Amino acid sequence: MAQFTRIEVAQVMKDTGIVPLFYHKDVEVSKQVLKACYDGGARLLEFTSRGDFAFEIFAALNKYAIAELPGMILGVGSVTDAASASLYMQLGANFIVTPVLREDIAIACNRRKVLWSPGCGTLTEIARAEELGCEIVKLFPGDIYGPEFINGIKGPQPWTSIMPTGGVSPTRENLKGWFDAGVTCVGLGSKLIKADANGVFDIAKIEALTRECIEIIKSLRK
Repeated sequence: MAQFTRIEVAQVMKDTGIVPLFYHKDVEVSKQVLKACYDGGARLLEFTSRGDFAFEIFAALNKYAIAELPGMILGVGSVTDAASASLYMQLGANFIVTPVLREDIAIACNRRKVLWSPGCGTLTEIARAEELGCEIVKLFPGDIYGPEFINGIKGPQPWTSIMPTGGVSPTRENLKGWFDAGVTCVGLGSKLIKADANGVFDIAKIEALTRECIEIIKSLRK
């Protein structure tokens, strides 16, 4: 079961400001990347469920996090149905992220008090997600909507907490646009964690870039 409540997860998302997104079929590579993010100051990671037997990789990764990385919160993204969400929660997922708004996933997660963040693209979807108990809405794909969309949402709904995913870069200019618009946190995938042409990850670079992103966000919030 989850090690952290949905309120605890939401608070860490807000405090750190970034949620790295990552998937790899190799458990040992995944452990290295996870530790790099952790050493860089990240305290959450969204494991994107996009490969065959991904649940087995996540199970091993979550056991590693619990044993070796105190306070690291692992969740799962790209979840598209309640059965998958339930499976990952049985494996200890602390939050569930979806590309779409699915009420069956909301029910499954709420039953276990696990944070769920649905991908929404309209104010109507966002309002419905909040009615279903969503703490932080995922704006997806973020690069299609941009910070201006968030400014528009915050007008009638200043209480809405938003996490854009897609279109977020680990640069001060890009992050400033999002946080000035009022996001709670941002999801960062391949622009934070990217392999070279040979499929090798620069672990030191991932750690340094993660730390730099967190420092930029702290400075933007002052």
